[in-house]
Amino acid sequence: MSDLSIQPLYTILGAGGIIANELAQQLVNNNKRVRLVSRSPKSFAGITDLVPADITDYEQTKKAVSGSAIVFLTAGLQYNKKLWAVAWPKIMTNVINACKEAGAKLIFFDNVYSYGLVKGPMKEDTPYHPSSKKGEIRAAIATQLMNEVKAGKITATIARAADFYGPGADKTGFLNLLIIDKFKKNSTAMWLGKDNVTHSYTFTPDAGKGLYLLSQDDTSWNQIWHLPTCNPAPDGKGYVNMIAAQMGTKPKYAKLGAFMITLAGLFDSTTKEMKEMLYQSNYPYILDSSKFEKHFNVKPTPYEEGIRLTLAKQ
Repeated sequence: MSDLSIQPLYTILGAGGIIANELAQQLVNNNKRVRLVSRSPKSFAGITDLVPADITDYEQTKKAVSGSAIVFLTAGLQYNKKLWAVAWPKIMTNVINACKEAGAKLIFFDNVYSYGLVKGPMKEDTPYHPSSKKGEIRAAIATQLMNEVKAGKITATIARAADFYGPGADKTGFLNLLIIDKFKKNSTAMWLGKDNVTHSYTFTPDAGKGLYLLSQDDTSWNQIWHLPTCNPAPDGKGYVNMIAAQMGTKPKYAKLGAFMITLAGLFDSTTKEMKEMLYQSNYPYILDSSKFEKHFNVKPTPYEEGIRLTLAKQ
């Protein structure tokens, strides 16, 4: 058995989230040396290199990244655009500088907010025209990172996923939260926005495996990738029917539009923050991952299978 202490170190910033966990499991399964970093990291999959750090602080970030060969930025922040506006630029600057000092490569796990409302599929070369404040923030930090790449100052990749679902995504996945969890409680499911437009979802194990594959391919660096996401995707009604059929329940659901979200937002700050993102649910939301699929010769998990695997872990 190889001595892990002399192997390259893979560091996950923002450990503990569902994508970080899926990635950590992939790294462990492939006998990689892994460090987990968060404000209060917990051992996962047998990983014992745990570093508590606030990555809005540079000295803590530098210490957390020290000795790393590859760094994954998978951090998630409270869903609040005012917080994002302050924290995300600090985080990206700190992580870029810490990676440069350590000589580490960086993979940034990103969402698709920077693209804004897109007519047709979202592709890696889709220009940034954000339709929200949160999208403006994500576009700015993605541009910052790729400008450093273009200047030859860092080796980095941006890996993007659609909204996601999967085993363990109970706190962040809309399909988990608004449909599966509701049906488990014998209550009415909910769907955000229009229920008759296609909406891509990335299966969390596919995202974790995709991040791992990117880290192992020397030809994948210094560009943007969309992680494996199945297309064509169902619409809201299709997801509800598919999940209800597998759970053996009636496909009862209610639609949450702008008015209801505004009303609910008076009492819940997270719901209030969702209003500016409603365009994603009112228009076709299609993430094209064909570049990744062709390059790595992989296929994303079909929705029927992904839902079956998700329900099996409930």
